[in-house]
Amino acid sequence: MNRRSLLVGCGGLAALAGAGGAGLYAATGSPAAYARYAGGLRALAAEPGIADLIRLATLAANGHNTQPWRFHVTDAAIDIRPDPSRSTPVVDPDDHHLFVSLGCAAENLAIAGAATGRPGVLDTNPDGSLRYSYARGVPQPDPLLATIAERQSTRAVYDGRAVAAGEMEILRRAGEREGVRLVLIDERAGINQVRDLVIAGNEAQMQEPAFRAELKHWLRFSPRSAMATGDGLYAPASGNPALPDFIGRRAFDLFVTATAENDKTARQIDSSAGIAIFLGDRADALHWVKVGRACQRFALTATMLGLKHAFINQPVEVARLRPELASLAGEPGLRPDIVMRFGRGPHMPFSPRRPVAAVMA
Repeated sequence: MNRRSLLVGCGGLAALAGAGGAGLYAATGSPAAYARYAGGLRALAAEPGIADLIRLATLAANGHNTQPWRFHVTDAAIDIRPDPSRSTPVVDPDDHHLFVSLGCAAENLAIAGAATGRPGVLDTNPDGSLRYSYARGVPQPDPLLATIAERQSTRAVYDGRAVAAGEMEILRRAGEREGVRLVLIDERAGINQVRDLVIAGNEAQMQEPAFRAELKHWLRFSPRSAMATGDGLYAPASGNPALPDFIGRRAFDLFVTATAENDKTARQIDSSAGIAIFLGDRADALHWVKVGRACQRFALTATMLGLKHAFINQPVEVARLRPELASLAGEPGLRPDIVMRFGRGPHMPFSPRRPVAAVMA
């Protein structure tokens, strides 16, 4: 769910990259090879099997793209369990984002299962683990199936155009779920208020060494490293140039500042058509999973409508800002769980994913 842009000054990057010439450029790996890799992850099989369903589930949104899930297949069931080894304890100390991520993956799985002839029931346990119990049946066509492969968190400037009232209502219905409250903001004054909270949260996070270290750990600066790990925040997916990793890490230390990222975040939010705030009725693993399912369906529906989205969760991640965000959303007393901006914007490179074998329990 986290969204981070590697903000590096163009002049500084040019100096660093130029110092090594073609050898350093070659160390990044081939963008064309990465595009083939990403495309293969998102290909829809003509007759999908269980492994294909799990692969589609892993295309879900998740914090820092750590993919904090494990899948276990039994007769007529697929379990989704948390993977604590892929948690992010600084930005997500209570595993809130982890369980939201499980909900996102579960929603993909349920949509793909029903649409490809394995309709079933998705149950969530009190500990936040899930079971998808299915039986072979007639495929139930669903336009959201194709959007599972197309959806991406687009951390870029959008075109600023408003979303039509009819489309806003479609988005609202998509994000509605028992136990979850969705607040949509599309008037400029409200967007500006959320923007100011996001920037305040970003300022606090970027001043924290532990946060910066954790973020840098999950950054993938080159196609080569993104394909090798299959996880993390791929720099070109945020509109930044591919770099050899040792240069990228140095560039992060030198050029990523709170001021620079605040400016870029402000431009991105100002270009957005609206903001969606998701709040669970309770702050526990069960409701965080529900929020994940709701926000994933919202994101897939936005993709179906030709809209882009990106997560701006700083005022959720910085605890002292949550009450103000909840009041702004008209839900005082609740804990906000997810904040997304949406609008029309460019296509960006896709994020990496690990192979199915790597996520099996």
